[in-house]
Amino acid sequence: MTTTIALAGKGGVGKTTVAAMVIKYLALNKQGAVLAIDADPSSNLNMVLGLELGWTVGDIREDMLTKVKESLKVGGAAMGAMRGGMSKRDHLTYEVQAALAESPRVDLIAMGRSEGPGCYCAVNHNLREVVDGISNSYEYVVIDNEAGMEHLSRRTTRNVQHLLIVSDPTQRGLAAAERIAGFRHELDIEIENAYLILNRVSGHAPTELLERIGKMDIEFLGGIPEDAEIGEYDLGGIPLVDLSEDSTTYRAVAAMMARVILEE
Repeated sequence: MTTTIALAGKGGVGKTTVAAMVIKYLALNKQGAVLAIDADPSSNLNMVLGLELGWTVGDIREDMLTKVKESLKVGGAAMGAMRGGMSKRDHLTYEVQAALAESPRVDLIAMGRSEGPGCYCAVNHNLREVVDGISNSYEYVVIDNEAGMEHLSRRTTRNVQHLLIVSDPTQRGLAAAERIAGFRHELDIEIENAYLILNRVSGHAPTELLERIGKMDIEFLGGIPEDAEIGEYDLGGIPLVDLSEDSTTYRAVAAMMARVILEE
């Protein structure tokens, strides 16, 4: 059975950094391959994972629509086929598999740009099922989501076992995290467990923040200390997955993940 972990949070809170540490933990401590899905068009998950990225799913979608328009002129699209006799589903499956950025333990799919003008419903439905089908081959799927939760059920039909909502240690950050947490009750997919992570905590979290967290409808998983090494890696263009296992950030996230995912 595939375990799906999704991350959400407003922009700038270090969500992608936390995603990279979750992926690093799984690759080091769990059996089976990990699929990372970059579902945030403004994110750079490939950079923190040290993976070369070619096509995105957004590119495939646009290319597919162009091919459908061309095929429609010769009568193929209406019958669900592309030029050359390949079905749309087979074409999409081939393209998505070819777009995978691969490494020994972790593969990456980037969703890429959002839709432009035109009708996307059919192709998005097919793409979602293709991505979900590929995901079934992995032990773990980690989705780095957009800032809110609105688009998660448009990216996947699969249930999410663990939702990690990342916030910075501010009242405004917690207000945004609380709104995001509320969205989970409105999605078409089931989210089994939801947790709050406070990132870039300098010293101990202020009492005022802890009091507010205690009133939120979400379990507080813990805080990640402010870590200057993260900035140094970013500045040098070094993948964050190359951080030492003794890194402050990695140790904090690893301790959280050991609680979230029962030892196998």
